[in-house]
Amino acid sequence: MRRIAVVGLVIALLLAMAAPAFALPGKPSSNGVIYADGNLYRSKAAANLPAPNGHNLQSFDKLFDIAGQPNVSEAAPGDRSYNGGRWEVISTSWTDPTAEHSVLMSIDDVYAAVAAGELDIGGPVAYLECPLLALK
Repeated sequence: MRRIAVVGLVIALLLAMAAPAFALPGKPSSNGVIYADGNLYRSKAAANLPAPNGHNLQSFDKLFDIAGQPNVSEAAPGDRSYNGGRWEVISTSWTDPTAEHSVLMSIDDVYAAVAAGELDIGGPVAYLECPLLALK
């Protein structure tokens, strides 16, 4: 009986260590919540989309993947420019990852952090579809 328990524990540990290998690359790291216009939204499971072509890039909103905090969207439900949850996920990195940072809650906050030299914006890492839903 003890041997079965040990084998079960070993299998559980191996699965836990392997879990990051099964994570989908390019998926945002927001844990299901996203800031937009200073408000916190939740999101549903994302579907991967093909990269846009020259004719449909405008149908994607930018979603900034920011380490250590929820992602930040450039648009939200009710905004005239909101594309219904079609995202061009943009990588970012803190210029000093060890420094304490304010939580960025809007696109204006993102661009202010860039202007202050605190945040670097990279390129697109994924294209997804997932709606923003009001957080209750």
